[in-house]
Amino acid sequence: MPFRRQPNRKPVKASRRVVDNLIRSRIPVDLLGIGMRVIKLDRPWTEVPVLFQGFTIDRADQLAILRQHCEWVWVEALSTELTPVLEQIEIQRRRRDEPMPEQHPIHVELPRARKVFESTSDYVRDLLDRVESGVDVNLSMARPLIQRCAESITANPSAMFWMNRIKHRDAYTAEHCQRVAILAMAFARYLGMSTVDMETAGLCGLLHDIGKMQVPHRVLNKPGALNAAEMEIVRQHTRHGHDLLRQQDLDPIVATVCLDHHERLDGAGYPRGLQAWQISRFARLVAIVDVFDAITSDRCYRAGLPTTDAMRILYRERDRQFDAGMIEAFIRMIGVYPPGSLVELNSGEVAVVISNHPSYKLRPRVEILLGPDKQSVPPQTIDLKDEPRTTSGQLYTITAPLPDGAYGVTLSGRIETITESA
Repeated sequence: MPFRRQPNRKPVKASRRVVDNLIRSRIPVDLLGIGMRVIKLDRPWTEVPVLFQGFTIDRADQLAILRQHCEWVWVEALSTELTPVLEQIEIQRRRRDEPMPEQHPIHVELPRARKVFESTSDYVRDLLDRVESGVDVNLSMARPLIQRCAESITANPSAMFWMNRIKHRDAYTAEHCQRVAILAMAFARYLGMSTVDMETAGLCGLLHDIGKMQVPHRVLNKPGALNAAEMEIVRQHTRHGHDLLRQQDLDPIVATVCLDHHERLDGAGYPRGLQAWQISRFARLVAIVDVFDAITSDRCYRAGLPTTDAMRILYRERDRQFDAGMIEAFIRMIGVYPPGSLVELNSGEVAVVISNHPSYKLRPRVEILLGPDKQSVPPQTIDLKDEPRTTSGQLYTITAPLPDGAYGVTLSGRIETITESA
């Protein structure tokens, strides 16, 4: 029989409470937080050191593991909890089209950057000497130095970029390790990574080639092409470094990056021939910075190539050897005219690049040091993005990059002048 309403019961009013929906979404690992439920990774679960396939994040170390190994994950959460996170994705994307924030002008930050850079340089040289001599090493000072570098990069990355451009052919390995550390930290910051991850990226860069100190000098510094046997000896540096770093009190990702920084997305890298999904996020980052610095540096067997050539090579190998998204972001960060470059303007003036704009690659901020007659003038800063005009009414443009030392202007000399007068 049909149901009938009981005569003494009042009708129930419809509830106005809106039930929050449980939704799933893909988010970058840098936006993960405690309490989020992770249901899928951008690589097989077996390749990430977590206990369960699907879990709720309840500890900081779980966040660190996901940030180190993955770029994106799928999460499940209430829509009200996830909406603010999804809004941050667009904010992060827009930031990559803007210059990195500066807390201090470069002239203010440069004295500190120089001091920190030189302290780190001394440490790296001593560390590599000890490894080469077979003496026990203590890496307890590595992270504090990296933290000081990170503080300077956060204050004004261009100051460290200036320091990074001063190179000496006879100290390649030590300087290369330091330059990779600086670039890795700046790149991590540009990608929106946390301060802790920025420091970890710097530590990975600083120690990535430590195993080269166990490669014989006759092979490592051979001026000609290496034969197959010599190449195999050099390739063992990743395992040598990995074995050494595993014995230290370091985050395990540092030793892993040392082992994997020559792995490539197409599986043609070494020493293990890993596939793309097996290569950690930090190893992908350091691989790009490592190759960029190697291409642009003078070596015992060839001169370094210009930045534009290095960018062309990296871009050509995107999605084959290197992470395409990271390559494109790295090119935007470095720019056509990296900070510290000397350039000639269409006015005939000579300037040093202070910083660049990812959205205006050909219009960096520069400091004019020489007039049209190539004589010294009081330094004047102009931002080419703002389309300033020359005395003749033309828009300022860069006509050519110049080698360091052109017309008697050196970056090291400019650094000396600024830091000595501070």
